[in-house]
Amino acid sequence: MTRAVSTRGPHWALSLLLPLCMLLGLDAAQATQPHTRHVTAKRTTTHPASHPAKVARKSSVRGKTVSRRQAAHRGEALARAHRPAHVHRAVAHVDPDAPPRITANVAYVVDQQTGEVLLGRNEEVVHPIASLTKLMTGMIVAEAQLPMDEKIVIDDSDVDRLKFSSSRLRVGTELTRGEALHLALMSSENRAAHALARTYPGGESAFVSAMNVKARQLGMEHTTYVEPTGLSSENQSSAHDLALLTAAAYEHPLLRRYTTSPGYRLATDHGTTQYVNTNRLVRAGTWDIGLQKTGYIREAGDCLILQAKLAGRKLIMVFLDSASALARFTDAEHVRTWLRAHPDLTAEDKGAAAPS
Repeated sequence: MTRAVSTRGPHWALSLLLPLCMLLGLDAAQATQPHTRHVTAKRTTTHPASHPAKVARKSSVRGKTVSRRQAAHRGEALARAHRPAHVHRAVAHVDPDAPPRITANVAYVVDQQTGEVLLGRNEEVVHPIASLTKLMTGMIVAEAQLPMDEKIVIDDSDVDRLKFSSSRLRVGTELTRGEALHLALMSSENRAAHALARTYPGGESAFVSAMNVKARQLGMEHTTYVEPTGLSSENQSSAHDLALLTAAAYEHPLLRRYTTSPGYRLATDHGTTQYVNTNRLVRAGTWDIGLQKTGYIREAGDCLILQAKLAGRKLIMVFLDSASALARFTDAEHVRTWLRAHPDLTAEDKGAAAPS
């Protein structure tokens, strides 16, 4: 059976609907308007929070509504306009006229001979210094003029119970004072550093007292030592003070030799152990380094002190809280690249005083 197909168009249905609308008080436009308003509202309010990119977000800047991207660009421009001149974030190897890019939160580069500050960032801020402490430990030992061939023994009190750091110096290991100093400065050996303080006349307390007295003599007004290894975050200083320490330590040939030694083979009753310098720049041999020390604890971040000769100038570099163990050396490399691009950087103020 064939179904009959109606030939009446939509006007027929409309003719029936209009009288009904008149009874309900509606006009024809309302009666025939598709119900899209609620759908539109739903689409603009039901985006899940996990898809923020789908929602056009706005930021208000000085009473004007702008897009998030526009606000970000304006914020970056404002930050650049108000960034202190001593905070350097440009990439030196991309633009040789720009200051070097460094990751350290604290940085200080000074000409050792003229006292001219070439780079400064938070250099007066007091900060934990980790194993940079051992440079002062070395100075106290060197200036005490104790016999370097005297045997000392690692004992249980030298074991780190603050940070529980590892050591290849077993309890009972016998070595000379000179070897202990070498390992403390070159490979940052904590048990060696503690043993040096423990065997100092008067013991560790007298040693730490001597460290603080020496700091005051050097003009390190913002420096405090509480122990000889740097494991305590209470050992604190500023980059400016550490530059003073580096300049003073440089006057000791023994400290220069031990801090820049690439490696040392220690022979004991337990066998022979190979130690290496914690500074990869020393091991690489591409720098003219006169004295250095690395450091790390969580509170201090990755740290580096460096005395080096660049373009005939003796410079002291201090980096505290670099982004990583590698970044502290990259920071130094970026500074070197920048200085090589500016050989006349210290042409002025040749008569400036030493760091003060």
